[in-house]
Formats: sequence, C-alpha cells, structure tokens
Amino acid sequence: MQGIIAFIFIFGVIVVVHEFGHFYFAKKAGILVREFAIGMGPKIFAHIGKDGTAYTIRMLPLGGYVRMAGWGEDKTEIKTGTPASLSLNEKGIVTRINLSEKILDNTSLPMNVTSFDFEDQLILTGLVLDESKTFKVDHDATIIEEDGTEVRIAPLDVQYQNASIWGRLMTNFAGPLNNFILGILAFILFFFLQGGVPDVSTNQVTVTDGGALQAAGVKTGARILEINGKEVADYEVLSTILAQVNEDAKEAPVLDLVVEENGKESNLQITTIKDQGYYRLGVSPHLKSGFVETVVGGFREAGATALLIVNALKNLIASFDVKQLGGPVAIYNVSSQAAEGGILPVLRLLAMLSINLGIFNLIPIPALDGGKILINLIEAIRRKPLKQETESYITLAGVAIMVLLMLVVTWNDIMRVFF
Repeated sequence: MQGIIAFIFIFGVIVVVHEFGHFYFAKKAGILVREFAIGMGPKIFAHIGKDGTAYTIRMLPLGGYVRMAGWGEDKTEIKTGTPASLSLNEKGIVTRINLSEKILDNTSLPMNVTSFDFEDQLILTGLVLDESKTFKVDHDATIIEEDGTEVRIAPLDVQYQNASIWGRLMTNFAGPLNNFILGILAFILFFFLQGGVPDVSTNQVTVTDGGALQAAGVKTGARILEINGKEVADYEVLSTILAQVNEDAKEAPVLDLVVEENGKESNLQITTIKDQGYYRLGVSPHLKSGFVETVVGGFREAGATALLIVNALKNLIASFDVKQLGGPVAIYNVSSQAAEGGILPVLRLLAMLSINLGIFNLIPIPALDGGKILINLIEAIRRKPLKQETESYITLAGVAIMVLLMLVVTWNDIMRVFF
C-alpha cells in the first residue's frame, strides 16, 4: 500500500506541476485553456472559473492534463443529427450547447444539429420541430460534451495558433521549466529535512545508526585521521580507502583507525559490518546545515542530476538499447522501494524524476514539448506558421512513435520486474 501511495504522490505531483506550467503561460499568451484536469478518467468534480477554464478532478489519481484551444487534437466534433439543447440569452444568442444526456434543462431549446462553426462565424444550424434554424453563438459560450464536461467553445482568436510565436514558445517550454524548478525545490527540502548538505571536502563524518563505528562509541562530528596507516584528508579519500579494503574481501576486514573527538586523538580497531554485499564502516559525509549552504546544495544537486541524465541520454543514443529505458512500471517499482525508507528517499526520487521528465520532454520528438519548441523555432525563422494540417500530421507521427515506444518499454518493465 505504501508503494501505491508513493507512486501516486510522485507521479501525480510531477505531472500536475508540469501541466501547470503550460496552463499558466498559455493564459499569459492569451490562449484559452478549456480544461485543467487533476487526474484522469471519469470526471467527479468540475467548476468553470471566471477565466473560462473548466477545473476538473477525475477519478484516477494519475497526473493530469491541460486542454488548450486549438492545441494538438483539441477539436469540437458534433455529428450531423446529434440531439442538443440550447440555452439562449435575451437576444436569442446561444450561450450554452448541451450534448449530454446526463444533464437535463427543461428551459432549453431542443434541436438536432446539422452544421456548426464555433471558430470563425460562430453559428449553429439545426432542426427545431422539423424546421431548419440558424442561431448566433456567443463568443464565450460553453458546450457540455457527451461525458458531462462543460467547457468553453474555442473561437480562432483564443486558439493556440493565434498566440505570438514567443507566447507559444514559452507555453511549450514552461512544462519542462516547472519540472526543473520542482526538482530544485525538492532537493532543497530534502537537504533541510536531512539536516544539511553532505560535505566531502572534510574528514569530519556523520556516524550511521547501527553501524560499526557507532558500536565503538564514536559520535557524529568526529574526524577520521587515518585508516590502516593511510592519511585521510577528506571524505573522498576515505571512500577510496574503504573501496580498496572491500576488494576481494572474503570476511569482514578489521580497520586500524586514528580518530579525533573533542580535540583528542585515539587509536581504534573496528570490525566492519556487511550490508547489502559491502563491508561498511558506518559513516556518511558530514552535513553542513547553514541556510545558504542548504539552498546552494539543492541547486548543485539538481545540476549534478541533470548532467547525469544528459550523459545517460547521450550514451543511450550512441548505443540504443530499449532495456535501458523505464516506464510507469519501473517508476512504481522504485517508488515502492523508496517508500520503505520513509519521506526522504521519496522526496529525493521525486526530485530526480522531475528533472528527468523535464529533460526527456525537451527531446525534439514531435509529440513532446521539445518537438513543439522545434516547430516554434522553425516558424520564427520562416516568419510564418506551419499549416495546421502539416503540424497535425507531424504531431500524429510523433504520437505513434511514443505510443509504440511506451508499449515496448512497459513490456520490458513487466518482464524485468515480475519475471
């Protein structure tokens, strides 16, 4: 159960924060956000804000999405002959089109739709008592879709394509940007909760609970000056010596230590303790707990994580192997493992995955934000937009590639985790 909760929390926070980036900058660019959804699947709550956005909560707590007017495959489709009921204002202009059988309004006008134009002319034509009638549609009219979700119609002037090139570029970049910000903040919070940032530039150490050094009575803050006669200048040297000691060790190595505590040096013989196949002394780096150090440490850790991910992507591209990729099943597996260690491993995993998602989304594949950014840059160079049909075909090709890749990755995850 802990694993499921951790997975929902990590995946949900990362995706919702990502989508909020698109949402916020789309509104700044003048693009109508028709729906901002938390969760997926059937709707359980909906509210239309004064900004025209439908804010919904959906049944499956797995991320969320933003539905922008004219973005991707966001279209209003009404088949000829579809029954609808219209709400009219005092001027006889349509303010709401109800296509759902789930919501009934006895004061509305029933009709069967024969044609419509909600983008340019803003008209709706249909049969009312077997008589064809055409109504003007209000610019801010809403439409209740078949599943009961009520959203604004999308006239051309509030569509994604009508925004400035820089507005569209920022809207597309904002999702990954938010993931980077989330990763930095999560690392900063992680270090605050941990008590500080690891300092590998000193031989001062934190003594691990239940470790060999604690059993000898050594406390956090002590300095390890020597191990087996070798001088320890900092934690990196200490780690190197311990790695050498572990090489080919068939039983727990006994270490001769010179330790300094409260200004006094003492000689100790410590028998290491085996943990996860490694003989450990039971120490970790000393923590710097200052506010500035902790904040700077969060930025540095985020940068180091981003560099690791970029290098991993470069290696993956150089020698592609689908077995190196992980999908939702792999995320669930590592989330479950993190949950066993408490809030700190979960928070660290959230930070790493958020940065990972941000970088992955910047890959210039048409279905990803990076692909959309590439199209924006091409449009900026050409000084005119691509045809909407061309952009749709490119996006569909990217979606097909991503769906195929996700199926392969998920199958690989299942085989790796369960078999």
